[in-house]
Amino acid sequence: MHIMKLTNDQLKLTANTIRCLCADMIEKANSGHPGAPMGMADLLSVLWLRFLNVDPKDVKWAGRDRLVFSGGHASSLYYALAHLSGVGGLSMDELKDFRQLGARCAGHPERGLMPGVEVTTGPLGQGLAMGVGLALAAKRMKTGNKTWVFCGDGDIEEGISHEACSWAGAMKLDDLIVVYDFNHITIEGDTALAMADDTKRRFESYGWKVFTCDGHNYDEIDRSYRRAMKVSGQPVIVIATTKIGFGAPTKEGTCDCHGAPLGAEEVAGAKRALGFDPEKSFYVPEEVYSIFADRTAAMHRLSRRWTRQNPALAAKQPEPDYMKLVEALPKFDPEKPQATRSAFGAVLNAIAPLVSGVIGGSADLGPSNKTYMKGFGDVAPGSFDGRNIRYGIRELAMAAIANGITAFGGGLRGFGATFFVFSDYCKPAMRLAALMNLPSLFVFSHDSFYVGEDGPTHEPVEQLAMLRSMPNMLTFRPADANETAYAVVEMILHKTGPSVILTTRQNIPVLTGVRHEGVAKGAYVIYESRVPGSSDKDVLLFIATGSEVAICIDAAKRLAEEGRSVRVVSMPSVELFLAQKCDYRESVVPETMTKRVIVEAATRFGWDRFRLDHRTTRFVTLDHYGASAPYKVLAKEFGFTADNVYAVAKTI
Repeated sequence: MHIMKLTNDQLKLTANTIRCLCADMIEKANSGHPGAPMGMADLLSVLWLRFLNVDPKDVKWAGRDRLVFSGGHASSLYYALAHLSGVGGLSMDELKDFRQLGARCAGHPERGLMPGVEVTTGPLGQGLAMGVGLALAAKRMKTGNKTWVFCGDGDIEEGISHEACSWAGAMKLDDLIVVYDFNHITIEGDTALAMADDTKRRFESYGWKVFTCDGHNYDEIDRSYRRAMKVSGQPVIVIATTKIGFGAPTKEGTCDCHGAPLGAEEVAGAKRALGFDPEKSFYVPEEVYSIFADRTAAMHRLSRRWTRQNPALAAKQPEPDYMKLVEALPKFDPEKPQATRSAFGAVLNAIAPLVSGVIGGSADLGPSNKTYMKGFGDVAPGSFDGRNIRYGIRELAMAAIANGITAFGGGLRGFGATFFVFSDYCKPAMRLAALMNLPSLFVFSHDSFYVGEDGPTHEPVEQLAMLRSMPNMLTFRPADANETAYAVVEMILHKTGPSVILTTRQNIPVLTGVRHEGVAKGAYVIYESRVPGSSDKDVLLFIATGSEVAICIDAAKRLAEEGRSVRVVSMPSVELFLAQKCDYRESVVPETMTKRVIVEAATRFGWDRFRLDHRTTRFVTLDHYGASAPYKVLAKEFGFTADNVYAVAKTI
């Protein structure tokens, strides 16, 4: 901690400068949220200039404190701070380009676009939950940094905040400090319209330490931050009472300043009230630049000293070795059918020693998902060295916490697991992982109606199409134990976005013809029988994923015995296959093979891209919800048998 000796008058000048900058940015863009930045300016000025250990000259310094704006609509506040302190060389002209096409100053802060942004926040509450993941990662890496999360009433109302904060309290996750901008205002008006919570008692019940302060009183803010940083064995929330739109003459404290520009007259009035010239736009007093320059210089000295003293923590972590991963994979007996969830568990435990950065667990479904890493311990209250996380029944927070772990860096990869049908609860965080290019890992077992007796509430139907529709999401639905093993390797090596693996509840055959290079390319020919002299137009082409590959092979073999030319393509990853060069795609699924049977235990949605002729293409899919019955009964009822696939193929 490095505290600058600043007077309250200097802090006030800084905060008011930031307020005016934010108002000008939003006014020029004619778009944005002035209320929160103007209300939180005092809180952030004290934090940035007295307590926050970040180096604007090296925003990736491994020992830095993590700062998250969970209310991402307050992004102008971060951009103002970044400009004043020199983060990324952010110029005044870039502030004037706020919310414009190609600008680094986007409407909500975006990781990878604007330096210093730890995570992309937008949907309220996600940043708060990712902050929990960042704090846990810091404990794991032993960097000793603090994680500061700024949130508002919207974040506190969102259900994800309950899940994430309940878990953090149960784990006694200290060095996590949440600053709650308690201004009583949301878009529609006073929070009393829909909220009657006692936030202090709520967080105390979670096991958090709670402090309160006047968010515009510099001495109270300073005292609260000092006390928060000394707390051990508990996360901390500082409930700071503020006035939204502080300084706006008629809109201060009202919902009118939440999500729309103040208007020229109101901006001028605010500047007068704050002691600034209403005729000057984007104005920064030289004293303020000097204050930030001194802080930046001090922080740069601190970061260099920390890096020299902690060379191992500062060093780049080695990448997993491909050959070692492949050599470590277990061997599966072709005579013993196996559920791919069980295969996944075997693979995870085999490679766990080689991927020390992989940390995660299940939403109370570890024994079903097979995600427990044996011998690597648990994250537990006050103990953070283990690699297995017991998330409890908290899928929404689990996925976001996994993202926070991954976003921390240092080679960490967060993962979360549940039944596939509950991926709906994980989707918001998965989307943000894809948007941030974060290589978080997601494991979903019980991948189809083969769940059986639990019935349609537990039988995923449309979720596969949802995942495949998400840009930058890599999805694997392996056909057997060996495809599962190779898919896990590809997930570990994939670093430009999140990846998902879907595994079966039921035992399925261990197939012959599975090839790692085929899995790596998303699809390949797993079985083929050609009649001598036949051409591609004579071939019956089967395309399938997951457990349906085996029944297609059985059907194809029967047709081959009858003298038909057949090919079965296993397509564990549609996205990977579509990303291959045209020549490879054509070699696996040639346009000349127009007679096609496409089989998957999910909705047909998305598969028509592989149909060339509606007269010669058949689908065996599930375009309705499942039912409650033993899975073998359902397979016959829904047509997912080799007999039915054979019969369907015969109609072409």
